[in-house]
Amino acid sequence: MFQLIKSILPKEEKFFDLFEAHAAKAVEAATSLRAILNGGKAAAEHCATLSRQEEEADHISYEVMQAIRRSFITPFDRSDIKALSSALDDAIDQMNKTGKTVMLYDVERFEPNMRAMADRVIMLANITAEAMPLLRSISKNSSRLHGLTGEITKIEEQSDQLNDEGLRALFKGKARKDPLQFIVGSELYEHLEKVCDRFEDVAHVMSDIVIEHV
Repeated sequence: MFQLIKSILPKEEKFFDLFEAHAAKAVEAATSLRAILNGGKAAAEHCATLSRQEEEADHISYEVMQAIRRSFITPFDRSDIKALSSALDDAIDQMNKTGKTVMLYDVERFEPNMRAMADRVIMLANITAEAMPLLRSISKNSSRLHGLTGEITKIEEQSDQLNDEGLRALFKGKARKDPLQFIVGSELYEHLEKVCDRFEDVAHVMSDIVIEHV
């Protein structure tokens, strides 16, 4: 009986608005991250922008948690809503950690593979932003959602390869004369890789939601 009542009651639409706002904030943050990796004196300004965007993303995540508490009916399982919001927030948080590392070590020049990974982060953020509105009608959009999550996985695999190649180049180059360069560079690569990993987490959550509702 409860399931029947649940199926006919209107679902809280605010969640979709919040998901889309969160994904849009991820696109903004990814753009700031890429600008940071252009290097130069402007990097500090872009780091400050990224930090502000991360705070704004935290506010969206907080609103999601509050909406879960207030809502009797949710568009899909509460655990999936939490997981999706957390994965998005974690991706932006890792971007901000990258910026903090740049500021901590006063880095102004970046390796080509770091910039290439940041390009992938923008791709991942844009795909995620495209996917979020499709969750409003999962059955209708299931095929496209599966395709988008597959694209995210492929791009994440590319980022893994860029990370490995970048670390090898770093070790064979600057690190031979200045080990600190390898320490700082490897930390930046680690954060960039984790950003991509978190977007893959978003894809996994979306895939689970689609499977459950189709």
